[in-house]
Amino acid sequence: MDSHRLPEPGRSCFRIEKADRFSVIVDADDYFRYARAAMIGARRRITLVGWDFDGRIEVGRGSDDDGPRNLGDFVLWLVEKNPDLEIFLLRWDVGAVKALFRGTTVFTLLNWMRHPRIHTKLDGAHPTGSSHHQKIVVIDDCLAFCGGIDMTEDRWDTREHKFEDERRRRPNGALYKPWHDATTAITGPVVGAIAEICRDRWKIAGGKKDLPPLGGLKARWPEHLPVQFSDVEVAVSRSAPELEGRPAVREIETLYLDQIARAKRFIYAESQYFASRRIAEAIARRLDEPDGPEIVILNPVTAQGWLEPVAMDSARAQLMEALRQRDRHGRFRLYHPFNTGGEAIYVHAKILIVDDRILRVGSSNMNNRSMRLDTECDVTVDVEMDGSDANVRTIEAIRNDLLAEHLASTPEIVAATMEKTGSLIATIEALRGEGRSLRPFEPPELSTFTEWLADNEVLDPEGPEEMFEPMSKRGLFRRLRKPRR
Repeated sequence: MDSHRLPEPGRSCFRIEKADRFSVIVDADDYFRYARAAMIGARRRITLVGWDFDGRIEVGRGSDDDGPRNLGDFVLWLVEKNPDLEIFLLRWDVGAVKALFRGTTVFTLLNWMRHPRIHTKLDGAHPTGSSHHQKIVVIDDCLAFCGGIDMTEDRWDTREHKFEDERRRRPNGALYKPWHDATTAITGPVVGAIAEICRDRWKIAGGKKDLPPLGGLKARWPEHLPVQFSDVEVAVSRSAPELEGRPAVREIETLYLDQIARAKRFIYAESQYFASRRIAEAIARRLDEPDGPEIVILNPVTAQGWLEPVAMDSARAQLMEALRQRDRHGRFRLYHPFNTGGEAIYVHAKILIVDDRILRVGSSNMNNRSMRLDTECDVTVDVEMDGSDANVRTIEAIRNDLLAEHLASTPEIVAATMEKTGSLIATIEALRGEGRSLRPFEPPELSTFTEWLADNEVLDPEGPEEMFEPMSKRGLFRRLRKPRR
């Protein structure tokens, strides 16, 4: 593989187009407020594509408009106040079935479905065991939010991730854990590519109402949202499984492997999971090099749910042990963030930063499902695509800002420490402390059963073709072996 390979349409991305403005939004407090403002400014169409939507959640805390606070009533209010506006909502069908048991959700759905200009569709166009996992909002085909934040419960939090924050409550009143997440805001021609992905998915899912491309509308950038990049090339990448004659799309996996291979100094990643065999293999190859890059991954302490910890945490433990044996030069670390009171902060963000020259944000995690089984969408800013180093400082500032959030520090201190140490790992170790900080991964003890589940990828298959494949042909360690001596 060419270690200098840039994003390439048809191979590692869908399209590369210019963004007039591009910014990373960290955590849902800001995202919900900016998305609310953008939806209020919509003139013709709002397209919401997601893994889940919960009409009961509050969107835009602190906003000063006169619209309803909860998402369900807010959507209805938008179409009532603007007779030219249509709203399209596409969500994963299995998640929607679970949502029917959430209090008033069924009444919200009925109100949406009854309105002639609100069009809802459940996305069931996927193989058994897979899900629709993209998180996209498109306004008038000229402003898009694309990343990892769903408009559902448990997502809202501030960047302080305060201990036992009373505002962090589910619609039923229960407190939930601190939550770290990220998305992007984008304007310019690249929004046309993102909107096309939404239109294609709507059609594949069986949406009856047509979504022709819109033109002649000008984007309204959310007030107070700083513009981090201007006139920058952006690559849009997808994952989608093979289904009913449609070929598989593996742009996201290919791009991960290319970007890991291109790293010279460091890779900084935030991901909900670390369970992908192919990504682990790519990392192992870099760890074998005497002068390869440092690699730092932020993960939650444990996955959510009752089955996911068995699958994802055990797979992570086994991959970490295999990589530990390969890491003879001490260049690989996995950390978990905690707040001041010792609560584990759940990492749901999907971010990759390489050498401060590549910035990637999206919906894909470092697990097998995101590579080949689920539908995903990521966006990448790569300074090499523009042929200029003008945006290196911006990516560096975003990385310093993220580390400062996790280490209870400031971007200036992170930058100074990085300058002094010349090492990402040494910088983190120098700034780690008690309370709000990062803690290193500690391998759990695995039972024989959980080891078997992880090794055979029972709950995290690499694609629909593997769902019913004999166990003898599956497993985390098909190519990831001990160090070559």
